[in-house]
Amino acid sequence: MPITTVETMLLANDGRPDPEVRPARQVYPAAYKLKVLAELDAAGSKSERGEILRREGLYWSVVSEWRKQRDRGALEAMRQKHPGRKGDPVRAENARLRAQVEDLEGRLSVAEELIGAQGKVSALLQQHSRRSAEQK
Repeated sequence: MPITTVETMLLANDGRPDPEVRPARQVYPAAYKLKVLAELDAAGSKSERGEILRREGLYWSVVSEWRKQRDRGALEAMRQKHPGRKGDPVRAENARLRAQVEDLEGRLSVAEELIGAQGKVSALLQQHSRRSAEQK
């Protein structure tokens, strides 16, 4: 399978993006992002960090966004995702509807119990009212 122009650009410099030739929007794997962040965190001085950014062809704003993602745990979540076919939307909708029906059936049974209890309370109050009326 031939390599596309974008893949050629991304594979320059041992799999890292070539700073001279950049596609419109870069997509970096989570492992690469974590590796660069670890290297930047280990760098001692500002000049070392700048050298890493120049070598990788990155901007500080991109790295800042990667840090936010890492702190939110998004990179770890991305690493765990497996590419492949997405789930069946009809099955997902059926599962959602089944859960909704189960919830509504539970609410209905509670409502029926409450209505039954209200009927018993009403009957007791009427009985109590009749006894009070008879005693007078």
